[in-house]
Amino acid sequence: VQLQASGGGLVQAGGSLRLSCAVSGRTFSNYVVGWFRQAPGKEREFVAGIMWRGGSTYYADSVKGRFTISRDYAKNTEYLQMNGLKPEDTAVYYCAAGSPPIRVVVPGAYDYWGQGTQVTVSS
Repeated sequence: VQLQASGGGLVQAGGSLRLSCAVSGRTFSNYVVGWFRQAPGKEREFVAGIMWRGGSTYYADSVKGRFTISRDYAKNTEYLQMNGLKPEDTAVYYCAAGSPPIRVVVPGAYDYWGQGTQVTVSS
């Protein structure tokens, strides 16, 4: 399974970005796709997750109401729409996939990871 993350960039506070995570290769009938982020000197933290079948979503408290996770079956791609960005959202963002049941907020629960994409929010 390969994951390709894209869509990062530089944006001013209050702006928006949409990250994409394209999933390819051998896939399972159902899996969880999650977004994590890691800022310099900090641990990798959970941002959002989605169950591929059924579409159940999960969010970190810090992004609820600002970020929206979704998926496109036809494109086998998952998206993270980020609105109202804040400087504290600055980090490298990673997408990951794992087979349920997993603890969606735990990085170690995921089997596959994409490369990171940098998100920088200026104040």
